[in-house]
Amino acid sequence: MARVCILTGKRTVTGNNVSHANNKTRRTFKPNLQTKRFKLSNGRTIKLRLSSKALRNIDKEGSLEAYLAKNPNNKLAKLVRTNTEAA
Repeated sequence: MARVCILTGKRTVTGNNVSHANNKTRRTFKPNLQTKRFKLSNGRTIKLRLSSKALRNIDKEGSLEAYLAKNPNNKLAKLVRTNTEAA
């Protein structure tokens, strides 16, 4: 499973460690991903791998569905809409 947030698209990026002597070595910056279960209004539960920033945004909106309603162009919004319509 790739280290990518499904909502924000945050993924592992690369950069340099720079020492005091200005030596540069490659390193990776990994996103802070958390696995969280969300209950949808139709009673179904989905498990998502989200960044901590995405979790804060969902908290701010009140629910996952409210967040997706404000961001309709999101890939996950399309996926959740198709799942809720099918049920």
